[in-house]
Amino acid sequence: MTNTGPAVAGGRVDERRTDTRQQIRIVAMELFAEQGYDKTSLREIAERLGVTKAAVYYHFRTKEEIVGSLFDDQLTAITELVEWGRSQPSGPERSRGIIERYSAHLAGTGVNPHMVRFLQENQTAVKGLSMGTRMQDAFQALAELLAGPDAGIACLLKMRLALVAVHFGSFAKEDLPGTPEERRAAALEVALELVGVPVRRDGMNSQS
Repeated sequence: MTNTGPAVAGGRVDERRTDTRQQIRIVAMELFAEQGYDKTSLREIAERLGVTKAAVYYHFRTKEEIVGSLFDDQLTAITELVEWGRSQPSGPERSRGIIERYSAHLAGTGVNPHMVRFLQENQTAVKGLSMGTRMQDAFQALAELLAGPDAGIACLLKMRLALVAVHFGSFAKEDLPGTPEERRAAALEVALELVGVPVRRDGMNSQS
């Protein structure tokens, strides 16, 4: 008897499953950003996506698993950036490298833009998630690297605003005019100004 199951379909079955998993994550983050993490159910995620709740449950048993999978992707990249920063001597070039590398990461990896809004508008929910706490700690570590040792509150706030500027330039659409590349370049310039290093006009986005 001929096998017409997943083996015959080749990689397409796995590709469809991967696509469904990714679509669930995208739709879930949209809903979390729109109406809040606590007010969103797996049923609503399924309805928005146009699948059964069982289909969502196949990939994720809880909302925390959905958020955790997204945070895990980004946490790895940010942790690597923190480790790179700690391996560099303190000073303007380290600050430049952190901002430029972070901007390149957001531009090149398809980061879910709704995650930024989710983090901003669901602080209470995020604090209750272990992955959210680790993400906040990683961002805090980046801000501290940018600020340098013994920095005051105002300086740390400015460094956080620099990271937010990079975020906003990467994900703003209707909010700002220009092409994605122009918005990203403008955000990079603002962020570098906030951290106190000049913009490189030739190859300013390059990484050493």
